[in-house]
Amino acid sequence: MRRWNGWGDAAIEQPLKPEALAFLADIVGSGTAPNDAAYEAALAQVAAQASRLPPHPLIDTSPGARLAASFGQSCADWLRLRFGALGRVSDGVAFPETRETVRELLGWAQAQGVSVRPCGGATSVVGHLSPVGDKPVLTMNLTRMMRLTALDRDALLATFEAGVLGPDLEAQLRAHGYTLGHFPQSFEYSTLGGWVVTRSSGQQSSRFGRIEQLFAGGHLETPSGPLDLPTFPASAAGPDLREWVLGSEGRFGVLTEATVRVTRLPEAEQFIGVFFPDWARAQAAVQALAQARIGLSMMRLANPIETLTTLKLAGHAAAIGWLERYLALRGAGANKCLLFAGFTGSKAQLRAMRRQAGAIIRAHGGVSTGQLLGEKWRANRFRGVYLRNSLWAAGYAVDTMETACDWPRVAPMMAAIETAGRDALASFGERTHCYTHLSHVYPQGSSVYSTFVFRVGPDFETSFARWQALKRAVSQAIVARGGTITHQHGVGQDHAPWLAAEKGAAGLAMLDAVRRQLDPHGVMTPGNLFGDRD
Repeated sequence: MRRWNGWGDAAIEQPLKPEALAFLADIVGSGTAPNDAAYEAALAQVAAQASRLPPHPLIDTSPGARLAASFGQSCADWLRLRFGALGRVSDGVAFPETRETVRELLGWAQAQGVSVRPCGGATSVVGHLSPVGDKPVLTMNLTRMMRLTALDRDALLATFEAGVLGPDLEAQLRAHGYTLGHFPQSFEYSTLGGWVVTRSSGQQSSRFGRIEQLFAGGHLETPSGPLDLPTFPASAAGPDLREWVLGSEGRFGVLTEATVRVTRLPEAEQFIGVFFPDWARAQAAVQALAQARIGLSMMRLANPIETLTTLKLAGHAAAIGWLERYLALRGAGANKCLLFAGFTGSKAQLRAMRRQAGAIIRAHGGVSTGQLLGEKWRANRFRGVYLRNSLWAAGYAVDTMETACDWPRVAPMMAAIETAGRDALASFGERTHCYTHLSHVYPQGSSVYSTFVFRVGPDFETSFARWQALKRAVSQAIVARGGTITHQHGVGQDHAPWLAAEKGAAGLAMLDAVRRQLDPHGVMTPGNLFGDRD
């Protein structure tokens, strides 16, 4: 069963070892386990907000359905759920099973003056699901639309209903010998439609492509009528309308179907761990690897603080101690940086990639530890996020901020983000443990993905103020240094105030003109992307 106020399956635990708790207490301060609100109390809060939706046979207005539909996985969502400070919730939830039903519900919502919020796996970390505005809100949950409807083996195209969850999508493809290869950390609970409309990036996007490379076409139901996006290998026929759907975040309509470019299952795959003596040589190495276009499926480079944190949280003190002594003898001491690299393809391709990558790694002082650490990462690639539950139970909140920028800005961006986070919490007399990795690497530049661990306050108001200060300070640091406000999480409501820094006034006006064309009565998802309230 999925947790109602945390991450993932309630049966899965990722406990913190005593050494990890001691490490956090030393860096951040001792945490105090919060007194979580009870599920029954949360349901009572929802029930006290009477649904304002007119009766409809397809709409569920039960408190449980409304509660689940109103929150994602952002730090703000967690604070509201855990402290029982819910605020406004959705007025009801519909679970359409066909595009015709989606069309019917959009028409009904427009006639009744109702706002519609499309929803998939509810894994948003930037506030996509929070109801805003004066209108009643209907959440349209698409997860019952999960079928593989077509597979073109010649063109390597697969068409899915947009509500299919990651594991179900992969299972249906692998039964035929194919994969999409899109593995965000939320893979187990996020949907294809959600990936498309937030411009998602998977852990192995270096080989398989980000979702914008994988999304070949589809079907969008808008309040003004359907929009079909045919598939082409390439086209010079004006602006690409797929780009108006990618990253649209529910503002233009409901994506009901997506055709994606798939790949035959690879023959072989390996993940390795490599340590570099310091950040300068580590960044130079991954830049060289990316620009050599060797074809690695993944590069994930941790800075010294994240590397230290990874080793501390791993436990197994004796084994880690032996590893650190060995690395120190090889020149990778206190400032070492850990790279995980993925190799995917035929066995011959893997041999060639390992040979080429090995030469670059050695030239930059890298020390390979072989597949031991890499395979451990692969085995736990979707489990790390469960640490959020354990950290909360120990009195610590976690948030992440991410951007992307060109190579000359990467190191200054990383420093600015971490400094902004530390300073924001220091204004409350609190410390934060911040660390960064490059999660996706390109020839032009890289993502910069930072994590912040800080103490939960004694009440919702205190904790929420700390989070707001952190979000604001880091977001301002990102745009001030020329980074995108989001590389892989989308805009939602949390990032909307900083979108203009990237798009400019003319760009926002263009987006708003499309919104008004497709949704003249303002049915779709107020708050997201533009930050409007109704």
